Amino acid sequence: MTPIIEVAGLKKHFALKRGLFSRSGATVKAVDGVGFTINPGETLCLVGESGCGKSTVGKLVLRLLEPTEGTIRLDGEDITHLGAGDMRLYRKRMQMVFQDPYASLNPRMAAGRIVSEPLENYSDIAPEEREAYVAELFHKVGLRGDAMRRFPFEFSGGQRQRLGIARALALNPALIIADEPVSALDVSVQAQVLNLMMDLQEEMGLAYLFVSHDLGVVEHIGHRVAVMYLGRIVEIADKEALFETPLHPYTQALMAAAPIADPHVKRERIVLQGDVPSAISPPPGCAFHTRCPHAFERCKAETPLLKAVAHGRQVACHLVE
Repeated sequence: MTPIIEVAGLKKHFALKRGLFSRSGATVKAVDGVGFTINPGETLCLVGESGCGKSTVGKLVLRLLEPTEGTIRLDGEDITHLGAGDMRLYRKRMQMVFQDPYASLNPRMAAGRIVSEPLENYSDIAPEEREAYVAELFHKVGLRGDAMRRFPFEFSGGQRQRLGIARALALNPALIIADEPVSALDVSVQAQVLNLMMDLQEEMGLAYLFVSHDLGVVEHIGHRVAVMYLGRIVEIADKEALFETPLHPYTQALMAAAPIADPHVKRERIVLQGDVPSAISPPPGCAFHTRCPHAFERCKAETPLLKAVAHGRQVACHLVE
C-alpha cells in the first residue's frame, strides 16, 4: 500500500532578527527532523506539549510553510519544493480543519458560499450543479440544507466546525490535517464532531493527521500516535500499544498526567522537574535529558535516533536501546 503522505527529515528553522538593522540572530528550531507516513483510511495523531512543533508540522505538510530541510511526498510524488503554480495540482488532495471554528470562517460570506468557494477555484463542477453538491455536503456533515443561506454568526460552535469540515470535504481530498479541531468545543459537542469525522473516514477512506494535546481525544479517534518533544518525534506506536505500555520517559509522563474519568481510580503521577528548554538553544544530546528522571551520561552527549524496537513501533531513547 502506497502511503498518502510520506515525511522524512522534515525541518523548519526560523531566523530571529536582531538589532537596529534587523541583522540575523539566533535560530528557532521549531521542527527538527520529523518523519512519518500515513496510509489511506488511517489516523495518525500528533501529540505533545504546547510549543513542541505539532501545528508547524501540519502547515509544512500542507506547504503553507516552506521547509528548511527534508522531503514531503504526496501519493509518492515529491512536493517539497514545488512552486505555487505546480502545487495547485495537489492542493485539492490535502485540506485542513482549523482549531478555531470562529476565526476560520469568513463572517461576510453565507455558509453555502464558504463551502462552494473551493469548487470555484479548483473544481470543474458546473456552476448550476454546485448548489446541489454543496447541499449534499451539508447533509453529510449533519447540517440542514436551509443553513446554506445563514451566516457564520448564526451557528453554534459545533455547527461552525461541521461547516469547516464540509468545506474541507468539498474537493474530495485524500488527506485532512485537523489542527486541534475540537479543543474549542464543549465536551458533548466534541464527541459528536469526533464521531462525525470517524464516520466520514470510514465512508470516504480519508486519512487524518490529527494534531491534539488531549489524550482522551487521541485514544478515541487515533490509529497510531506520534509523540513530539521540542521539535522531534520521540515515539511512534499503535494507539493500543502506546496507551498500554509507553516506552519513552516523556510519553510515560504524558500518560501519567492524563485525567481519568473515575474518582475511584488513582494513577501514579510522574512529576517532571524544570521547564521545557528553549527551541533557540536546545540542550545537547537528548533534548529531554534535563527533565528525565532516568537520564545518564550518554543522554547528555548523544542525540538518540528514532529506531524501530518492535513491529510498527519506534522510540528515540538510549534507555530503550
